[in-house]
Amino acid sequence: MKIGILGATGAVGQQMRQCLEERNINCDELRLLASARSAGKTVPFMGREVTIQETTPESFEGLDYVLGAVEADVAKEMAPHITKAGAVFIDNSSAFRLEADVPLVVPEINGEDALHHHGIISNPNCSTIITLMAIAPIHRVSKITHLVASTYQAVSGAGVNGMKELGDEVEAIRTGKPVEPKVFPAQIAYNCIPWIGSDTGNGVTTEEAKLGNEGRKILHNPDMKVSCTCVRVPVYRSHSISASLSCERKVSIAEAEEAIRKADGVKLVEEGYPMPLDTSDQDIVFAGRIRNDEAIGGLTVWCCGDQIRKGAATNAVEILEYLLSH
Repeated sequence: MKIGILGATGAVGQQMRQCLEERNINCDELRLLASARSAGKTVPFMGREVTIQETTPESFEGLDYVLGAVEADVAKEMAPHITKAGAVFIDNSSAFRLEADVPLVVPEINGEDALHHHGIISNPNCSTIITLMAIAPIHRVSKITHLVASTYQAVSGAGVNGMKELGDEVEAIRTGKPVEPKVFPAQIAYNCIPWIGSDTGNGVTTEEAKLGNEGRKILHNPDMKVSCTCVRVPVYRSHSISASLSCERKVSIAEAEEAIRKADGVKLVEEGYPMPLDTSDQDIVFAGRIRNDEAIGGLTVWCCGDQIRKGAATNAVEILEYLLSH
């Protein structure tokens, strides 16, 4: 089996390589693809050095699977070349997520959808994955009808440059130097920015729209009503979400906790509460602080999960594992 990583030098691409090694995915070749400026560098993988190659339309010949960790425009440009080469493209970008014939998959929730692909499978948005991992077990008890969510998203969601900007700003403030935001629309150090993405035209950002549009597709729940506010916070990695939901019938706290306790990939935190530091650099979503919500007539759940891992790279590798096991 031959696997490629498109965008291999970014934060998510590097994590994909690490996840393949951690999970001991048996591949005869790992082809690491990036921009021309990274070509020729070597990185370790399973006891050997792998040379990074420049991405071209011919880069995908002979590959069986390609894990994508690039922006949507690059994914759209390269997808025809990937599928023409006969490889399956597991894409982390937003390029194909809402296309009717492209499965949008979180393996623990709707893994079977991945089996009905036509060459492309999409990885959902990071906050979508983390939120749904926590609330899908409740959805299995009784279908969710309404969801109101607020996200508290780490700077890792903006890649390595976002993480660097937070560190640079903290140092600038410490030494009395001016803060000059480049990645984020405002200073992120010691601040919260209630705007991620671009305006969809009605005051809702693209990031906020993703949770509803993607959540409905993944849960096979087209009538679910969703309201979301996305906030960037000065946390390095691991997103947090407050999710208030109502279901077709009243679900008790005990029922919700038992459903989460039994679910794969999610941990019920029964003492204390989930926090970003607890969930960073591992693959399990933590859920806790489950309580009745009188305003929505249902429950509120607090959850945290590593954005780079389960919110992106690990989920893509788990999709690959699901395909290999079926």
